[in-house]
Amino acid sequence: MARLTDYRVLTFDCYGTLIDWETGIWDALQPLIMGGGADPGVTRDAALSAFAKWEAHHEHASPGLRYPDLLARVHRSVAQSLGLGTSDALDAAFGASVPLWPAFPDTADALRALKRHYKLVILSNVHREGFAASNRKLGVAFDAVYTAEDIGSYKPADANFEYLLAHLKSDFGLERADILHTAQSLRHDHAPANRFGLANAWIDRQRLSRGGSWGATEKVETTPRTDFIFFSMGEMAAAVEAEGGSSGT
Repeated sequence: MARLTDYRVLTFDCYGTLIDWETGIWDALQPLIMGGGADPGVTRDAALSAFAKWEAHHEHASPGLRYPDLLARVHRSVAQSLGLGTSDALDAAFGASVPLWPAFPDTADALRALKRHYKLVILSNVHREGFAASNRKLGVAFDAVYTAEDIGSYKPADANFEYLLAHLKSDFGLERADILHTAQSLRHDHAPANRFGLANAWIDRQRLSRGGSWGATEKVETTPRTDFIFFSMGEMAAAVEAEGGSSGT
């Protein structure tokens, strides 16, 4: 059976795993939902479910679009689907909201602990500028950051994982067997990790493995295989420390 200490690099999804994107999304939707001071009764679950649907749609339809522009389109689609009036200014403000999304409370300490044992690499669906703003909340310098803006497509597209594997090989001499892909999203990350034969750690912050909500992530019909399951980054870091760490760096 594989151990956490068998790997040399952790490749991370950021949003949903390290950054609390559901809180960020919900907060950024408030000007739309509360427009004019009248709450139309849109629940957090309904809003996040609409976001999940329309983000997936626009990422597939417009793979080369920068994430702020994509989020603006998502916002307009969410508004229409919920029967709410929006504007270009509201759409653009939502598109620019990524730097405001908060980190999970356990993230920075967990990453600092993991940095002692592994190389840390980001594979994110956001743009470089957006991740740079988020990175200031994460407490570590990542060894590499690969974004959808660099790649020209959005996860779960194969191109993103092909790019990851190619660059880990060329940049660091790392092979597939060295990688533990660490993420929250079954759709964006674990399904393609299975397709590419990557070991994976599920940071199940939504507790889907125990019947939790899908939140801002579109559902998948078949649950991907996962090698490890943790409910927070803090739990994962503690498990690594309990194994005695790795010499991956």
